[in-house]
Amino acid sequence: MTHFRIRRCVLALVLLASACSGTPYQSGETPSDTAPPSVLFGDLYTDAAKARIHPDTKTLADAVPRRAPADIVADYDRQKPMSETALRNFFDDNFRIDPPVKTVAPPEDLSLRDHIAALWPLLTRTTTAAEPGSSRLALPEPYVVPGGRFTEIYYWDSYFTMLGLGPDQAGLRRSMVNDFAYMIRTYGHVPNGSRTYYLSRSQPPFFYLMVSLLSPDDPAKAWAEYLPELKAEHDFWMASEADAAPGAPALRVVKLADGTVLNRYYDGRDVPRDESYGEDLAVAAGSSRPKAQVYRDIRAAAESGWDFSSRWFVDGKSLTTIHTTDILPPDLNSLLYGLEKAIAAGCVVADDPACAITYAAKADARRAAINTLLWNADTGLYDDLDWKTGILQGHVTAAGLYPLFTGAADDAKAAEVASATREHLLQQGGIVTSTINTGQQWDAPNGWAPLQWMSVTGLCRYDDVELARDIAQRWVSTVSRVYDDTGRLLEKYNVMDAVPGGGGEYALQDGFGWTNGVTLALMDTLNEPDGGSAGFTCPVVTGP
Repeated sequence: MTHFRIRRCVLALVLLASACSGTPYQSGETPSDTAPPSVLFGDLYTDAAKARIHPDTKTLADAVPRRAPADIVADYDRQKPMSETALRNFFDDNFRIDPPVKTVAPPEDLSLRDHIAALWPLLTRTTTAAEPGSSRLALPEPYVVPGGRFTEIYYWDSYFTMLGLGPDQAGLRRSMVNDFAYMIRTYGHVPNGSRTYYLSRSQPPFFYLMVSLLSPDDPAKAWAEYLPELKAEHDFWMASEADAAPGAPALRVVKLADGTVLNRYYDGRDVPRDESYGEDLAVAAGSSRPKAQVYRDIRAAAESGWDFSSRWFVDGKSLTTIHTTDILPPDLNSLLYGLEKAIAAGCVVADDPACAITYAAKADARRAAINTLLWNADTGLYDDLDWKTGILQGHVTAAGLYPLFTGAADDAKAAEVASATREHLLQQGGIVTSTINTGQQWDAPNGWAPLQWMSVTGLCRYDDVELARDIAQRWVSTVSRVYDDTGRLLEKYNVMDAVPGGGGEYALQDGFGWTNGVTLALMDTLNEPDGGSAGFTCPVVTGP
């Protein structure tokens, strides 16, 4: 039996077991051994989160119990410490709080490229076993974390991080792909991150693109190797498609009145997030909508990776009007188009023509829907569609470039996207996330490494090399300037002023996995050791 067939058989057994027991990760139910802290520790956790005994609630979610959770809960119920000080003391006595990732790499005065090289070992982790009662999920192989407060692997971050891993780190790249494949086999999908409190949602499906990096000259070969996991991920996003009635959603699937099927972001739970418990309570309290729906929409936005952005708000301003689950987004659907194309290509290599035809047809149908329903002629960009009202939202955001990145756009529309990008999104330091400043981190004036990479590669794919080069140069210049000033690489940047970014729920983090990876990759496109602009070579597209 071939290696490929063995993998397929093992995965089939895993999925069969999930089907027989009822897959818990779609419905929001959680098995006891992967219960999030808010479930495992009950009132203790929610009381500590509400009291904000630590400024960043993620500190509580990541804390490691010093003894059996049941004993801690029993003692808490018996003692019921009432004051904030007593509650903090009880928590700190019973839990270990690990420090954030430190990423200031000695020695000083390194070039940007050498500094990033020195960061990789500091950001690499191995967690083959999780401590009892911890929210951490064990993974079989080493992986790279973003940095700062983010001490676990994250889904879509990792693709962009992997772009910066050199030939001598091919083993680490393969290990990260294997970790994600393991999570698909174990949980039925890739969680947002490797924590129990992330299991009810995923993130943008970049796994097929990570796999393609293992064989950039022949990505279909790698897709064939991981075909069982790619199909399983597609099954996760399309779960309950058969149950979706026209004009109604079913989990992450929305079937429109004419029978067209597209996808939305969703989360299996409708309670406050463990890592942002108090913040979510405050948002729901300020909203006129049912609290459970507000929580679901907040969580769905977290699944999108754009947590948070004006594109999810009914009024375009306030988080209290969030309605993420009403939106059919071009980013998610473009990635699922790419996944379907990748599966089809992998099936060809695996000598399964029926599979190749099936998934190619799915991709063709999705591409037609993207170009018909998610195209906004008024903005010249692909746009978010409110499936309930049938109205395009008029958002001018970098999400409108995703169909170029995955090849879903038609040529005429791609040219319009490029024009709109020049006019509305191109700023001093790169591509801005949106044109609206709400104070949320996925809005103006911030730009993010993933959006720069997707813009550059997407524009190159449709032959707008000049704009692609301009974006790459502006981004690398911004990162270089801030590094020279601060000695750090940051999670996000204010690209309108080419300075460190801000906004959102937590302080600006440094490290930073995806910034490191994208910056190195774009420096390589500029054909200069430290990212100068003497030349430019479009990056190789490893997608289908």
